[in-house]
Amino acid sequence: MKASPFLTLTAALLTLGAARAVPAASSPLQYYTVEDIPAPPQVVPVCNALAFLPDGRLVAAFDHGEVCYYDRATRRWTRFAEGLHTPLGLLPISDREILVCQRAELTRLVDTTGRGVADTYACVTDQWGLSGNYHEFAYGPVRDAQGRLFVALGSGSAGGVPRSEVRGELNPAGREFGGRAMYSVVPYRGWVAEIGPEGSLIPIAAGFRQPAGIVCDPAGRIFVTDNQGDWVGTSKLHLVEPGGFYGHPSGLVWRPDWKGPPSLLQLDQMRREGVVLFPHAILANSPGQPAFDPSGGKFGPYGGQMFVTEYNIPRILRVMLETVAGEVQGAVTPFFDGAPLRAGNLRLAFAPDGALWVGQTQRPQGWPASQGIQRIAWKGEAPFDVLNLHLTNTGFEFTFTRPVDPTSARRIEAYTGRRYYYLYHADYGSPRTDIHELRVTLGGSGSMWLAWRPVTSTNLTSRASSLPTRRPCLIP
Repeated sequence: MKASPFLTLTAALLTLGAARAVPAASSPLQYYTVEDIPAPPQVVPVCNALAFLPDGRLVAAFDHGEVCYYDRATRRWTRFAEGLHTPLGLLPISDREILVCQRAELTRLVDTTGRGVADTYACVTDQWGLSGNYHEFAYGPVRDAQGRLFVALGSGSAGGVPRSEVRGELNPAGREFGGRAMYSVVPYRGWVAEIGPEGSLIPIAAGFRQPAGIVCDPAGRIFVTDNQGDWVGTSKLHLVEPGGFYGHPSGLVWRPDWKGPPSLLQLDQMRREGVVLFPHAILANSPGQPAFDPSGGKFGPYGGQMFVTEYNIPRILRVMLETVAGEVQGAVTPFFDGAPLRAGNLRLAFAPDGALWVGQTQRPQGWPASQGIQRIAWKGEAPFDVLNLHLTNTGFEFTFTRPVDPTSARRIEAYTGRRYYYLYHADYGSPRTDIHELRVTLGGSGSMWLAWRPVTSTNLTSRASSLPTRRPCLIP
């Protein structure tokens, strides 16, 4: 019943003091600007996808089916395509060719005449199933270093039903998992899949409830976010590995070794835990697109790190990943909170100039939020922040974006710790379970590391190699 325990560390970091003057409660607006981007004419600005063309222009897809180019220098929009069905991902191939993932297919849009408008709409693949359920979204595509394409396919919702006519095989066994369950009655709902030659669909990994964001990192690894709900105690970030099972069981009916519903114990033994967990109602309720900062310092001190959208509140998260004993894991913290950032954040894209563009969406299923596009740009001064957190043989080591006064940083009252886990079950979500406050001690000779110990137990972090699945989570 237990997920791997993970840790929250609360550090009163802004009270530590730095070598330079640091405000006691600095606002992100001291270091970043937020610009509202005007909507395309006659387009409802519910933005579902963002990307940048090789020539530096923005391309955006909107919920009513439009794909538009935006030139920031002239502040002009150009409509490239229209008539698509819930497009939720874009991958530019050139200034005149774009792959777009809509509900029913992966489509190639091509401007063959050079007039700036797509005149060819070609199906790359439509090999995933459709039951007509409103929640059967399709996300992607992303491309790895070998040029392979991947998509993530959302499960159907218990709040909707399959239609009388479906695409693909209908397998009612995909609804056998009880509770307020999402389901997979057509192939390959709840899966990440590769798009093979000639449009073939190659299933890669199962067990996703609603993988609303997918990204390929510079090393070629595929990550997806999944949203809290049935079988998902709290939202997560997963590293996708071939053959993996990530917790939501409905899609298992499409595995060739399917022999009927596994027991809860079997499912718990099969599943792979997230590399990062987002504590529900604390950090994120509905994470969306992950994006890695490729700017090399144009967006502040966070080059190479991952940023993730949060839909329900005005927030963008920052994820610090590392590999410990062969396992990818990490820490997560808010990057930007509150106005003028809006809610409804779903998509991210870094521009060539280093700015981060954010797409915001509303859903007609009763998920209120904001809509539109915003641009976040760095002003040039580094905020005082935790840059990285590393697991060591004896605790955790912090790296900061600015020099820290050792005397202030070693104040023990500036740090608190807590550990707990989330239940793995068919119920919708999970409470934080078995909460333990931790006694935090400081160590090192000017090296800023924490050795954390449970209040009533012996040291649990004697060796990093004994913790391949521990998921630290940082919350300032």
